[in-house]
Amino acid sequence: MSKIKAIVLRAAGINCDLETEYALELAGAEAQRVHINRIIEDKKLLEQFQIIVFPGGFSYGDDVAAGKILGNQTVHHLLEPLRKFIEDGKLVLGICNGFQVLVKAGILPGEDSSRNQQNVTITYNDSGKYEDRWVYLAPQTEKCVFIEPDRQIYLPVAHGEGKIVTKDKASLEKLKSEGYIAFKYVDKNGKEGGYPVNPNGSAGSIAGLTDSTGRVLGLMPHPERFTRPTHHPHWSRLKDKPTPDGMTIFNNAVKFIRQNF
Repeated sequence: MSKIKAIVLRAAGINCDLETEYALELAGAEAQRVHINRIIEDKKLLEQFQIIVFPGGFSYGDDVAAGKILGNQTVHHLLEPLRKFIEDGKLVLGICNGFQVLVKAGILPGEDSSRNQQNVTITYNDSGKYEDRWVYLAPQTEKCVFIEPDRQIYLPVAHGEGKIVTKDKASLEKLKSEGYIAFKYVDKNGKEGGYPVNPNGSAGSIAGLTDSTGRVLGLMPHPERFTRPTHHPHWSRLKDKPTPDGMTIFNNAVKFIRQNF
């Protein structure tokens, strides 16, 4: 297709929309930032796009809980249009606060959303403080179209509520066995570990989730903050220019749409 169109959702408190728009454009998409109220007013707007991104920030000040208010707004006004968006083979990406929104709305992991049963949530970091650091991520599934299954990547996190927890051990095992885990926190050698390798204490070291289709991805780290070699914290000390790992997420999304639409 000639133009791949992506929408970057805006709402009060969202503050990573510009970086996300830029990353999508670097990947070859035509990106547009749109306030959620405009979509609620005209839900057919979504039909013009093939990718929708819920970016990072602090939507509605993270009152009640991180992403909860925007998640409720999504459930009550946009859940059916979003479900159709996914059923049509299109892509949904949630980054940090956007990931929190997708989880609170039941879109991720999504296996029990039809029964309004939430088996996964995201809550306060075990450290009790805001975590702002770089982490290694190891992919855990081959079905998610956003990721490269054999490629470990390096991205920054910046959140106070990033700990993924499940209702019980059975729910965690289901995430593992059915391929809902997209990324895990690991060290540079690919091994799981405690803090700070796992910066928030997430169950199973989970850093990101996908759904049953593999066309929805949510992750706590920020791929839009590593789209140029100079974004790497040690770029000036490295012999070779570091590969901007964040671009893999956006490049793969655009590639998928180009090949399937």
